[in-house]
Amino acid sequence: MRFYQVEPTLENYWRGIILFGKNVASYKFALAHALYEVKRDGSDLILLEDLAVPFSQHLCRHLAQAPKQITSARSQYLDACRGFNAHEIAQDALTAATVRFGFNNVIDAFHNVNQGEIEKRFFIDERKTHKGIRLTSHFYQLTEREQYQNLMFETDARWNLVERGWAMGVSRNLIAVEHDEQNNMLFSIQNNRRITITSCRDSLNGYQKGRCFYCFAPISVEPGDARLADVDHFIPWRLRDQVQNVNGVWNLVLACKSCNRGKQGKFAHVPSLKLLQRLHDRNEYFITSHLPLRETLIRQTGGSTAKRHDFLANVWNTARVNLLHQWEPKAAGPDIF
Repeated sequence: MRFYQVEPTLENYWRGIILFGKNVASYKFALAHALYEVKRDGSDLILLEDLAVPFSQHLCRHLAQAPKQITSARSQYLDACRGFNAHEIAQDALTAATVRFGFNNVIDAFHNVNQGEIEKRFFIDERKTHKGIRLTSHFYQLTEREQYQNLMFETDARWNLVERGWAMGVSRNLIAVEHDEQNNMLFSIQNNRRITITSCRDSLNGYQKGRCFYCFAPISVEPGDARLADVDHFIPWRLRDQVQNVNGVWNLVLACKSCNRGKQGKFAHVPSLKLLQRLHDRNEYFITSHLPLRETLIRQTGGSTAKRHDFLANVWNTARVNLLHQWEPKAAGPDIF
């Protein structure tokens, strides 16, 4: 995939798994979180019974808020998780059920993206020989990367988005994911009721590979971090009366503080045509990642690549006529998306 071929770093291979892998169950996200948290005690072999505790805890946490965690009608393993949440079984019983049923497919499928396996493996399946998985050097190197902390936030945000898509039945009804500017949260409307989904920063960061949309400087989504990203409107908010749905996901990007509100920042200027093409490419990543951002972008900007390109060209021309001045910052790194 172009996403990680343009910048083939370990964190972008990992993001490829989280953002673009096929989702028929949420187990992939639970496994990612378990790998973030599992105690390694100096050994690269992780027994399934040790992996099962954080894996099941994350699934139970999400299951309590979002009952649909799989596309199939029934799951014996999720029944065990529901039993744990209802205090009908203890942690030991849940751990045993997790070892027996929870990893059956997810370990095999974890590294598969777009019907093929990515080039970098983060663990090796040794269930038959050692009753666990063995972490590779790629995983250990990943934990030392600058972006590693961001990956945890991105995984949970992607999980929240996927389960919201399942809950709303995107195959029957295109979802509108919208932005709450005051709280920087994404939300949707169901039965005339507003439902908060997840952090806007956490949702967008992975698709930008942890970099400022405009200059590619490193950014963070961790609260309190000095490099915490700003959520910016690519087409300035002041044109909300001239541009349709200027607060839509299609128009939201993460920016460093310098680009968003520094002395040479964008403010009410029109981003250059080069940056407009970058927005189109970023939005096509949304399309590739499937529900619900795919459905949102189709609804907001068009049902084909050509229509989405024309939509952006039209709103850019409207912005140029109204605001006149174009803007593009000095790059802090090479183009990565």
